[in-house]
Amino acid sequence: MGADFRLGQWLVEPNLNTVSRAGASVHLEPKVMEVLVCLARQPGKAVPKDQLLKMVWPETFVTDDALTRSISELRRVFEDDARDPRIIQTIPKRGYRLVATVETYTSPATGVTQDSIAVLPFINMSADVENEFFADGITEEIINVLSQIERLRVAARTSSFFFKGKHADMRQIGEQLNVRTVLEGSVRKVGDRLRITAQLVNVADGYHLWSERYDREMKDVFAIQDEIAQSIALRLKLTLESERLEQLVRAGTTNLEAYLLYLKGRALLYRRGGGIQRAAECFDRAVKLDPDYALAWAGLADSYTTLGYNGLAHPHACMPKGMEAARRAVTLSTSLAEAHTALAMAALVGAWDKQTAEQEFLRALELNPRYIQARAWYALFYLQFSAGRLAEGMAQAKLALEADPLSGYAHAIYAFSCSMAGQHAKGAQTARRAVEIDSESYLTCMILQSVLLLSRDFEDSVAAGELALMKSGRTSWSLAGVGCALADWGKVADAEAIYAEMLARARRQYMPPTYLALLAAYLSRENDLIGYSREAFAIRDPSCQFHFSRYWPPSERLYAYPRFRDLLSEVGFE
Repeated sequence: MGADFRLGQWLVEPNLNTVSRAGASVHLEPKVMEVLVCLARQPGKAVPKDQLLKMVWPETFVTDDALTRSISELRRVFEDDARDPRIIQTIPKRGYRLVATVETYTSPATGVTQDSIAVLPFINMSADVENEFFADGITEEIINVLSQIERLRVAARTSSFFFKGKHADMRQIGEQLNVRTVLEGSVRKVGDRLRITAQLVNVADGYHLWSERYDREMKDVFAIQDEIAQSIALRLKLTLESERLEQLVRAGTTNLEAYLLYLKGRALLYRRGGGIQRAAECFDRAVKLDPDYALAWAGLADSYTTLGYNGLAHPHACMPKGMEAARRAVTLSTSLAEAHTALAMAALVGAWDKQTAEQEFLRALELNPRYIQARAWYALFYLQFSAGRLAEGMAQAKLALEADPLSGYAHAIYAFSCSMAGQHAKGAQTARRAVEIDSESYLTCMILQSVLLLSRDFEDSVAAGELALMKSGRTSWSLAGVGCALADWGKVADAEAIYAEMLARARRQYMPPTYLALLAAYLSRENDLIGYSREAFAIRDPSCQFHFSRYWPPSERLYAYPRFRDLLSEVGFE
């Protein structure tokens, strides 16, 4: 309808049909707002009645009464007096004149689109801390629902969750997430009763544009999510086709217990580390309760493949299950981006099927270009590690970061992709920023460690690696990385000690042979590296796809040995 402007102390937002002042926000009927906008386009000038009628009610016969009622409503809202006007003056027998000064209003966030929103993590108001998963899940589900509205730009989940537990000013949130509105709320769950509150806030001035409280039974949780999304669409004047409205919420299950387990599983999977196994258990229970729950099958597949490529479980114990779960997810829902992403990753690291992996990643991104996990995995694991399309992978990782600018994960993936493409300074800078954003994540520390290793900053790489080891319970990936950095730093005895620790652990538990082979190469133990490489191929260690990749700089130590190159030819590894 037009740009925002100020009339004295009042902020007028035509596209939201609101006027606001000192914490109070008033909604105007669309035609009333149009009358105000028409007057504001010619401030200080008398606008004839017939001209206003033609502009506001084109090709429609209405009497002067419609215009008179609109002017009266504006005066009521602005607390204006027709006998001593400060806003609108009546020009007898002619029309009306806007006497208040019109000032252009600039949003605090430059370049922000009108139809944009961030959904902050809903506060858990329940006594049971387990309901924290439920509150976070409700938030994520609302984000997913709103993301289906084509004209609405929605801040990504991780960036919105950056503000969890923080007391940030609404203007700051708007500027950092580049949005005009913010949805905040709370969740209280007691038995089968549910109370959800939601408020839509204009970041420019902190005024509430809409608020609602829902007191329902748990079985109504999907209907509440749908009502919130539709209310926001209506409040922002986004037009939705009637058939699309019915499809906004696709719960995927009618089993509430399965749904709650799914929400908890996703929250745990985001944490990586020790949370991955717990996530797999939640998803497994969910699909047993509802075998047709495609989202839960996709989550289960992601858990198994993530366990596999992180070296947290033997490939035989997780990779076939990951592929089975991914195929089940796609069979149940061919239009689910999460399902195609799960199948892409299972095909890449489990079946070593690059062609299927590429097809499935592209299909996932076609279905949901905003799905950060799909773009991040496609960028780093497929384009760079597998296909060697380093610049293209870096560009895709940058798209993920731009879509999720406050995500430690997105920063970490972009940092890794920069270093893979040879841009080490940018990689190190971005990786440090990832740790600043999410200092509790072992993943951000681990990637900083890897990026600094590629930069040959061995001292800082070891320091980051030690931090990652402390946070992860000495995960094998970081352990091998610390050993490689120590070896190149000239601290061979310390590197040998790391190698001895890995060998000792391998006698008690699963230790990915790929990592043992890599560190053996750095320590010039040729027989060991060949033996462990052969074992890695025999069990189809998922890490082969990365640490044996010819595009991964540390693997140059392996390729320097003719016997290793002969082994690659023998097993047909590309």
